[in-house]
Amino acid sequence: MTDLINTFAARGDLAHLALFLWASAASGAFLLTLREYAATTRRFDDFVRELAQFNRRARRNGARRSE
Repeated sequence: MTDLINTFAARGDLAHLALFLWASAASGAFLLTLREYAATTRRFDDFVRELAQFNRRARRNGARRSE
């Protein structure tokens, strides 16, 4: 890694190196955020599915009791 930085420094491309590092960090942060968002969506979907199942059971049990 040091050789890579020295190569960029010798050619005067420190701005390009800084831009590359910033873009890499921003892309990494975006991917982590996207992964967390996907996990949150799955958990919410599981919650809604369980709630619907609970409601179906409650309706069935309520219909039996009223008969």
